[in-house]
Amino acid sequence: MSEVRRIWLTGASSGIGAALAEELLQAGHRLALSARRVAPLEALAERYPQQVLLVPGDLGEADQVRAIGQTIAQHWGALDSVILNAGSCEYLDVQHFEAALIERVLRTNLLSVSYCIEAALPLLRLGQRPHLVGTASSVTFLPLPRAEAYGASKAGLRYLFESLRIDLAAEGIDVSLISPGFVDTPLTAQNDFPMPMRWPVAKAARHIAQRLDKRPYEIAFPGAFIAALILLAHLPKRLQLALGRRLARSGQA
Repeated sequence: MSEVRRIWLTGASSGIGAALAEELLQAGHRLALSARRVAPLEALAERYPQQVLLVPGDLGEADQVRAIGQTIAQHWGALDSVILNAGSCEYLDVQHFEAALIERVLRTNLLSVSYCIEAALPLLRLGQRPHLVGTASSVTFLPLPRAEAYGASKAGLRYLFESLRIDLAAEGIDVSLISPGFVDTPLTAQNDFPMPMRWPVAKAARHIAQRLDKRPYEIAFPGAFIAALILLAHLPKRLQLALGRRLARSGQA
């Protein structure tokens, strides 16, 4: 990004969000930072006192998100970029199928994003070269075992943003998706299976920050991993099923 921008970044307390906040603040941008955990946001505000606006809250609660939007409006009057990065992951045990798990993940990864978009769009319409960005996932390219809840939430987010890209084009609001592969974060640290081509979180954040100003339709990485997933997704369904069953067995071993 060349010019200084007013950016609302969610999920900024850890993982990709925290590392991306560092990248953007070092580049001189002004950030409104959201997460449920306040302490990491306060640490950033202490280091960048003139650049950070603290807007913590539970993004799964529509009232809290509306209040965040009002706070940003009062302080800045508009937004130039919104990066909706907050999310979670829970894996489904099909032997004990739990609809409540699906609901939790959808609320965090899709409904909360919708609340944020509702609050953000009026502010983006007042901003300079407005840009709406959402974090999807490489899991949307190929169904994987135990990822029913996470994959469904991110696939829904992908469709939401790709439709918004069409509907917002007439207003000059650009829409981008971020689709990471495996990245070293507190979320992936809980995974009990191999994570090929895993990136350090700082590398992932730098990769994203360097590409945001170009406003691509998608920032997907690592390239070789994404290419492999897309190739596998074009296999006949019976072969995809055979592959998935092998992955499921190795994950249970």
